[in-house]
Amino acid sequence: MPFVPHTENEVREMLAVIGVDSVEDLFAEITEEMRPKSFELPEGLSEMDVLAKLEAMAAKNATDRTSFLGAGFYDHYIPAAVDALTMRGEFYTAYTPYQPEASQGTLQAIFEYQTAVTRLLGMECANASVYDGGTALYEALMMAVRKTKRRKIIVSEALNPIYRVMLGSYTRNLDIEFVTVPHKEGRTDIDGLKKAIDTDTAALLVQNPNFFGSINDFTDLFTACREAKAVSIVSAYPVLQTLLKTPGEMGADVAVAEGQSLGLPLSFGGPYLGIMTCTKKMVRQMPGRIVGRTVDSNDRTGYVLTLQAREQHIRRQKATSNICSNQSLCALRALVHMCALGELGLKRAARVSVERAHICAERLTAIDGVDMLTRGPFGNEFAVTLPVNAFEAIAKLTARGFVPGFPLGRYYEGLENGLLVACTEKTSEEQIGIFAEMLKGALK
Repeated sequence: MPFVPHTENEVREMLAVIGVDSVEDLFAEITEEMRPKSFELPEGLSEMDVLAKLEAMAAKNATDRTSFLGAGFYDHYIPAAVDALTMRGEFYTAYTPYQPEASQGTLQAIFEYQTAVTRLLGMECANASVYDGGTALYEALMMAVRKTKRRKIIVSEALNPIYRVMLGSYTRNLDIEFVTVPHKEGRTDIDGLKKAIDTDTAALLVQNPNFFGSINDFTDLFTACREAKAVSIVSAYPVLQTLLKTPGEMGADVAVAEGQSLGLPLSFGGPYLGIMTCTKKMVRQMPGRIVGRTVDSNDRTGYVLTLQAREQHIRRQKATSNICSNQSLCALRALVHMCALGELGLKRAARVSVERAHICAERLTAIDGVDMLTRGPFGNEFAVTLPVNAFEAIAKLTARGFVPGFPLGRYYEGLENGLLVACTEKTSEEQIGIFAEMLKGALK
């Protein structure tokens, strides 16, 4: 017998308040072809049958591909210690640390994570993360809007286009003006960005390395931003920060990153980790949780939520965030990963990734018709132009077990032949050689 919580009279009263005549009217926006055809569910299966069915479905996934796909998400090696430690029940099932007296372990882990990412990015403050790199960029943008009371955002076209789509979605109804400065053959147009900054600018958004893999020093650009009293925001790649000039050294106000490359598997698109750091002058605009270390009345070390400018704690209109899901487990994985590798291990992973990318670039550009698009210094990712549409090459090689990269034509008009290629420390020279020979054959 079904459980029906409302009487017919109650249903009629609610519909009258809403202003519709029937329950069916509530779903008028859903077209007929999109509505469920039936709610007649199949009969249940035994545990053995369910397991066999799921295993057969999982077996259809291609898990043996060699991938040169990056575009913001990278297949770095994850030490076994990361799973061993973070899968412990104390961490894996830990709830949001609202009560510090019952959450000292979780709070300490978050505090250590904040310390690690501020050191990595050369910044002063960090929060306990947001959802992913794109969300972090949006939240940084809103920090700038609140701080400056301005609505104009200068964006480099060499910023990850996936993030730019996210920014457009998040701000669609927020009366924010975006001024996009085009890239120059894959390079960030620093002079163009400088010229675009004016006294109406709330924030400048750039990426290092940029989406095409090109490395930049934004120190002068951030100085120009500061002179206009605008907020400088940079999206960074955490692994390469062990080798590059940090956002803090460049003078950035806010530095964000996608933390997936620090101990999080690619899986099927998540869950990921939005790293957020900033200078002390921006910290009161920062969303999420910030954990601090203090001492109690007996001089014992304790950890607390220092800033909680969320809608659950203060007036809704004054809140800087409505982020409610607990990202602490993802942050913990990043922390354990960084600690397991240490400074030398992180640098080695970054250095090997860069070396492999340069070897790959040499092998690919030795093929007739393949030219470098990325000019100047690049990290573990670079772009090339092919003599054919990149989608064609990707289809041919993927069918043979090699994913050659990301098609730039998906987001950049005029770059239909452009291919973005990434390497990590897991990319062997043998795989690079096979990739080059396969691409050479596909282009004939």
